[in-house]
Amino acid sequence: QVQLQESGPGLVKPSQTLSLTCTVSGGSRGTSSYYWNWIRQPPGKGLEWLGAISSSGNTYYSPPLKSRTSLSRDTSKNQFTLQLSSVTPEDTAIYYCVASTMVGVTTRRLGDYWGQGTQVTVSS
Repeated sequence: QVQLQESGPGLVKPSQTLSLTCTVSGGSRGTSSYYWNWIRQPPGKGLEWLGAISSSGNTYYSPPLKSRTSLSRDTSKNQFTLQLSSVTPEDTAIYYCVASTMVGVTTRRLGDYWGQGTQVTVSS
């Protein structure tokens, strides 16, 4: 059973860079086939896929956010990180990390593993 836990600041000021970390535990067998996705849900809106990183380090980004998004991973710590630059109040959302066999997750699918989500508010 793969478990994911998001961590990071709950409040970020406009124009700053948001940095979130997802720590992965359990399920060491078979995790090399997963893509590690970041997804968010703004208040009152649907799920939005931000990007993903593969177990081999290949990265995939949502085109509208590509210029502001950076994904990385630290295999020694079983962690992967999202950085979103130049944030605005429109980036306020619950941010999730998701382990999936696919890139571009926008719905909860059987077999995917979701973190509990972390609320990020962008405000001065």
